[in-house]
Amino acid sequence: MDLGAFSVSLGVKDLATSQAFYENLGFQVFAGQIDHNYLILKNGETLIGLFQGMFEGQMLTFNPGWDQTAQNTENFSDVREIKAKLAAGGIKIEQEQGGETGPASFVVHDPDGLPILIDQHR
Repeated sequence: MDLGAFSVSLGVKDLATSQAFYENLGFQVFAGQIDHNYLILKNGETLIGLFQGMFEGQMLTFNPGWDQTAQNTENFSDVREIKAKLAAGGIKIEQEQGGETGPASFVVHDPDGLPILIDQHR
């Protein structure tokens, strides 16, 4: 199962303040829009998503179909295949979005309650 690009998504109180902090750690804005309340920052191959007002806390995020530079990969595990495999293994699927093809997402929680977003953009 290929989960694609990995990032840590952080629910932040003040996007501009968090952006400045992570830029001081060497991250640069890679994607997102501050007027849409989110930014994706990159330092080497490390990605961090900053999200204001969308959720609280932190979340692990995987993007099937993307590599660490958000470029499409030729072969990948479709989000629906991943969901079916996890569900068959007894993992509860939550917050499902999307149709039978194309972009779709869902959330699972690890044994300690940490949310994991599987978010396919294509």
